[in-house]
Order: sequence, then C-alpha cells, then structure tokens
Amino acid sequence: MIERIGFVGLGMMGHGMAANILKNGYPLKALAHRNRTPLEDLLSHGATEAASMEELVSASDVVFFCVTGAPQVEDLVYRKNGVINLCRPGFILVDCTTSNPNLSRRISEDLGAAGAHFVDAPVTRAPKDAEAGRLNSLVGAENPIFERIEPLLACYSEHIVHFGPPGAGHSAKLINNFISCGYTALIAEGISLCFKAGVDARALYEVMSAGGADSGVLRKMVPPLLQGDLTGHKFTLNNACKDVGYFKEFADGFGFESYLAESLLTTYRAAVEAGLGEKMMASLVHLHGTIPPHK
Repeated sequence: MIERIGFVGLGMMGHGMAANILKNGYPLKALAHRNRTPLEDLLSHGATEAASMEELVSASDVVFFCVTGAPQVEDLVYRKNGVINLCRPGFILVDCTTSNPNLSRRISEDLGAAGAHFVDAPVTRAPKDAEAGRLNSLVGAENPIFERIEPLLACYSEHIVHFGPPGAGHSAKLINNFISCGYTALIAEGISLCFKAGVDARALYEVMSAGGADSGVLRKMVPPLLQGDLTGHKFTLNNACKDVGYFKEFADGFGFESYLAESLLTTYRAAVEAGLGEKMMASLVHLHGTIPPHK
C-alpha cells in the first residue's frame, strides 16, 4: 500500500523533508500557510494543498508535524478541529517537532483510545541536510508502527534510530540538543574572550579542531564567524532557548538537578531578551559586546 501523506509545517526543515517524501513517489498534501513560497514549490512538483486540518486528515494515512514547539503541537491535536477529533483507526501522526516527551506520551494514549497511532520522530542536522535527505531521525514508536513508517523516514534521513516507545524519541532529542546548545554557548563565550583579550582566535581554532575540543558545532560555527558570518550554525537562538527550557523541565521531572541547564537557560534567555532571538547561534558573541571581524 502506498501511504497518503499529509504535512504541516513547511519551515527551514519541513520543506526539505516534505520535498523528499514527494520525490520518493508518495502522494503529499500540505496544509495551507501564510508563507506561500515553500508550499508553491511543493505544488509545482506535484503536491496538493489542503485548505483545512479536516481536509488534510481525511485525505491522509500518515500526517507529519514539523512545527515550532510543544504549544503548537498541542493546539493542532486538541483544538476543536484538531487531530484528536478527526482521526480514525489506523491513522498515524508523526511529530518531527522538538517537543515535550510528556506531551508526546499523552497524545499517544489519547490517539490510541481512538485506534490511531503516534510517533515522535524529531530530527537533527541542518536545513541543507533536510533538502539533501541526510537528516538523523530519533524515533519513539511501537514496533509495528515503526516498521510501517520507517520507509517514510528514510526519504529524508541518513540515520534512523528507534529509541523505544512513544516519547522516547523526544527524550533523546532533548538530551542531544542540550549538549549541542552547551557546545555553542561555550564556543561563543570562549571566542568572544579571544576578541577581548587579543588572543588569536584563528590560531586557537586550528588547535581546537585538531584535538579533543573538536566538534561538529565548532567546525560549522567558528570558521564563518571568523569571517564575520554569524549564520554558519543555522539554528535560531529562540529555538535554543525553547529546547534548553524543555530539557530542564524534562530533567526536573526525574528529580535530576542539572546545574548546567540553569546556566544555559540564563544565557539563551539573555540573548532573546537582547533582541537576538531570530538570529543564528553564533550571534551569542554579541552578548559579550564583541563584534567578529568583517569579511
């Protein structure tokens, strides 16, 4: 059976994911949105448009969400015309948003009561990897449902890891993003001090990238930064603040005292309050009054 796919959230990641599902021969219907550009691109390649959630769910076997965060997911599921009131037995909702594991488990239980299924499948890597079909998918799903949706995830994923039942994918993603956001904050603060203290940041990068301080975050963030480009690490500070907040809430739920989460949350909140929320991660250097060299 060829699954009929619905998609909600055609942002930086969602557009590439949806485009690759379409390229792999699956019928795809996307929910209308005020930003027409990514939608029009999909329509030009054979996708169709749904004017409402009712139309999308009724015409789809599997619906993907790739939206901003847990509040948006909760609204799309539980509002009057939300998924919970529109689904049918056998229907699958796949949430690729970085969201709250507790919400994921609640949605899974509520959909299950209607004979439908929930999968949390957040992704890592960058928008260019979404376009190239090289994302990493961290999946929470019951085994039979994972087997059913794995070919769909493979349309845009280079690596697919099944962490366990619903909620497990989001749990793993929060820990992943906490570590990544920690790297970013450390790098931004260290490089900022280089600028202030007169330390050769380019030479330090060469040392770090050749030793134990090397990381993917370092390599995609620092070389552009040293050329005055703060967009190398394509993840907004708003999203970082959101994800670290989710991580702290997740850790608190286990009575786990995370000393670093509180510090990171302070850092990212300060960036958002300074008006940097829509800027990319390297813009954290502006918190310390440092301006990287121009190209």
